[in-house]
Amino acid sequence: MVNGGGKGDVQPPRCEPAMAQGLGNNTGDYARLAAALRDDYGLPAAVVARVTRPDWLRNAAGLLDANYWRGTLRPRPVLDWYLKRVDEAVSEARELCAPGGKVSLIGHSAGGWLARVYMEEFDASDISLLLTLGTPHLPPPKGVPGVIDQTRGLLNYVEKNCAPAVYTPGLRYVCIAGRYIQGAPLLGNSAVASDEVLAVDSPSEGGEAVIISTNDKSTPSSVTWRARFVGQGYKQVCGRADVWGDGVVPEMAAHLEGALNISFDGVYHSPVGADDEQRPWYGSPAILKQWVHHLLS
Repeated sequence: MVNGGGKGDVQPPRCEPAMAQGLGNNTGDYARLAAALRDDYGLPAAVVARVTRPDWLRNAAGLLDANYWRGTLRPRPVLDWYLKRVDEAVSEARELCAPGGKVSLIGHSAGGWLARVYMEEFDASDISLLLTLGTPHLPPPKGVPGVIDQTRGLLNYVEKNCAPAVYTPGLRYVCIAGRYIQGAPLLGNSAVASDEVLAVDSPSEGGEAVIISTNDKSTPSSVTWRARFVGQGYKQVCGRADVWGDGVVPEMAAHLEGALNISFDGVYHSPVGADDEQRPWYGSPAILKQWVHHLLS
């Protein structure tokens, strides 16, 4: 989603958002979030990149690239079609911006690291905020038995070639993770993850901080088959099964060194299958309320 300030604003221009959706998601999946930003928070230029579910079949072109099989795939040209859609959304937000206004970029899931590619490859001079929701930023560790890089090298490319995260007055990276369920190994007992963090509400000198919501709706860390199944997904992303995450992306992979890193308890990964009361996702009203101020400041 891209957002640009309304032309009739009398207050100083602020960041307005554009959204880059996650793998397999379409524009409609974010309709409620975009409407809430417009109607409830006064961000009239909230724009979602125009993507349909069948569009993602274009990624099959990567199978014809030898780099796919080597595990050294690059985002371009395989994902040029998607980056173009994001660029169109950013351009639309720019047209709606007040004079001197800035654009903020929201990336959900894979859309977060693809937004980083966009900022590296396209004109991002007027983007002042990158806010990611449940994005697997880090490439999976090498040499871990049973772990296969699902991105076929794309995240390695991002880590090596995209600008590092920063939290400065001119450009802010805010990376939000969810703690919905703790995974477990496929066999044996689950060790309790020892990656708890101190709750703080401002970035440190290094620009890094973590906020753990006190609204604890996280699924208890009992060893269920569901936890084991989820843990196998986590392992493919970060090399470990016994960690917390949003049901798809482990918390430790959704944060970036140098960014303002935030974690919320009880938050599910996707708008598809989410329930605002029992299984809220990042864009559910109660969760949005806790991070929307980053767009309004």
